[in-house]
Amino acid sequence: MAFTDLPVKKLFGIKETDKHTLEKWYYLMVLGRALDDRAPNYLKQAIGWSYHAPYAGHDGIQLAIGQVFDRNTDHLYPYYRDMLTNISAGLTAEEIIYNGISKDTDVAGGGRHMSNHFAKPAWNIHNVSSCTGNHTVQATGTGRAFKRYSQKGVVISSQGESSVSEGYVYEAINGASNEKLPVIFVFQDNGYGISVPKKDQTANRKVANNFIGFKNLRIIHCNGKDVFDSMNAMAEAKSWAIENQMPVIVQANCVRMHSHSNSDKHELYRDENELNYTQEYDPLAKYRRMLLRYNRFTEEELLAVEEKVKAEVKDAHKKGLAAPDPAPESVFDFVLPEPYITVKYPDGTHTYEGEKKKLIEGINETLKAEFRHNPDTYIWGQDIAHKEKGGIFNVSKGMQKEFGVERVFNAPIAEDFIMGTANGMSRFNDKIRVVIEGAEFADYFWPAMEQFVDTTHDYWRSKGQFSPNIVVRLASGGYIGGGLYHSQNIEGALTTFPGTRVVYPSYADDAAGLLRTAMRSRGMTVFMEPKALYQAPVAAAPIPDDFEVPFGKARLRRPGQDLSVFTYGNTTHMCVDAANKLAKETGADIEVIDLRSLLPLDTDAVIASVKKTGKALIVHEDKVFGGFGGEVAAQINELAFEYLDGPVRRVGSTFTPVGFNRILEKAILPGADKIEKAMLELVNY
Repeated sequence: MAFTDLPVKKLFGIKETDKHTLEKWYYLMVLGRALDDRAPNYLKQAIGWSYHAPYAGHDGIQLAIGQVFDRNTDHLYPYYRDMLTNISAGLTAEEIIYNGISKDTDVAGGGRHMSNHFAKPAWNIHNVSSCTGNHTVQATGTGRAFKRYSQKGVVISSQGESSVSEGYVYEAINGASNEKLPVIFVFQDNGYGISVPKKDQTANRKVANNFIGFKNLRIIHCNGKDVFDSMNAMAEAKSWAIENQMPVIVQANCVRMHSHSNSDKHELYRDENELNYTQEYDPLAKYRRMLLRYNRFTEEELLAVEEKVKAEVKDAHKKGLAAPDPAPESVFDFVLPEPYITVKYPDGTHTYEGEKKKLIEGINETLKAEFRHNPDTYIWGQDIAHKEKGGIFNVSKGMQKEFGVERVFNAPIAEDFIMGTANGMSRFNDKIRVVIEGAEFADYFWPAMEQFVDTTHDYWRSKGQFSPNIVVRLASGGYIGGGLYHSQNIEGALTTFPGTRVVYPSYADDAAGLLRTAMRSRGMTVFMEPKALYQAPVAAAPIPDDFEVPFGKARLRRPGQDLSVFTYGNTTHMCVDAANKLAKETGADIEVIDLRSLLPLDTDAVIASVKKTGKALIVHEDKVFGGFGGEVAAQINELAFEYLDGPVRRVGSTFTPVGFNRILEKAILPGADKIEKAMLELVNY
């Protein structure tokens, strides 16, 4: 028998359910609808709630989601229309209003996120993005944590049917079914994606049926307008997911009684018959009629509940208006967690004189050391865990053999899934540290950018309630004859996002030290690895076993008086060699500073060097136009202009892709000749 054919147990009904429960449900539904109907008035009065997506017509399924959710064992990922879901799960009227009018007391994140994005991280009701459906991947990541830590509960992810068209939703459900994870994906089908009817989204009338061929997946259909059918479906889904440790899709047929949001006018695309239909099938009115028809309540009893709700909402409204607004200066709070403090090596240097190790050895040995240090550390990515192979460059070689498949495992070719499940798994417990090989080459990371951008928001958006403790490893750069998608540099783009760190070492010891600090820190760090230097003798260095490098601390590679050169990655070695050569040939005394940490940037070291030499050259492998060097130049011009004795110059790639043919690659990427020429011109300026 297919999982889609399994019957749903009928546990709840108008006659079978006790009166106390029926009354509680009616109270929650009336409370939700009172707030749902009241929300647009706040906007009209210029108080707030500038984004409101009414849930009316989804009452049955949202009540059911909240009722089966257990904050002690489960995790919940609601979407922007899930007001009643959150109320049913326990949020109060005040908490809903605080969120709606963006007060500092909003438990989701203190007014930092869009209104109608309800959450309560302290109860495992997650603060999710506005990017529709992307939290399904995060829910799968949390489900992975459930499996690793034998958590006896479920992860519930809720969304509209149209957002299922997003590719990452398929990645999430594919991953959950492949890994057999206890995740319930609820599709609240109201027939529209804003104004786009579902016939324009998928050939199947029921989008859940697109997943019929998935193994280890059960699909349950229910009437999302009906309280009892929804309760039975959700109770069955939770019971089955826990018992079988497999995912479930619950497709709930709903009706959207109002416009998509307060910026939409559904009268423009729905005819009068359809608009009348939406009111006729009002789930709250139907439930009220049933309570009376089957003599479970009298009219007076229901009126008493409604009066109680009116008083509660009135009181919550007063509290909402009196609640404090966020302080303007608080925008700088919770951008990033404080990093791990490197006490023994405060400036990120050492005097150790042991055997030199290659950059790839430094990374591999540090990964293993940190996995021994913290048993709650995990790594996954493409090709990283098969026998003795550890990625296409063998950086993680031997890790699965030592730490097992539970901690070191392969991921599908789905970069968004790799990134998103790292976010979700880290939500399970703050002690967890996740390292991902975000893509086999940095150039392939672009599909993951949606999840990456969302992750950079998380700590700030949740007002510090959730920190994505993730290290994103990316093999970066050229000089390998790789061409398109194998030789591009992307750090210039990644450093434009607050909420992450970006480091780019040039030597084996710095690679080891920065990786250790990143893996011990809370928050996200992008660890760029110059792949051309993995085995290069020039990047080899002695590495103390416990070496740590702080973020935002540059390293002096060559002292000088005539010119300051700021660089990182592959070009660091070119700059040192060029400076040494010119010193012998011309007597020029050129200082070379290895930035190694781009975000945060050691601006103090940059400015101090410019003040000493009066001239600045920025060298990196990425394109000059739009590259990271532009930010360094801007900092120098703003903070040290009066100390300059010449223009700030930059050396980098041409404003073209990096070609495959070695002749083209040499013409595009910076080399010793271009660097020497720029150095000499500036020294003699």
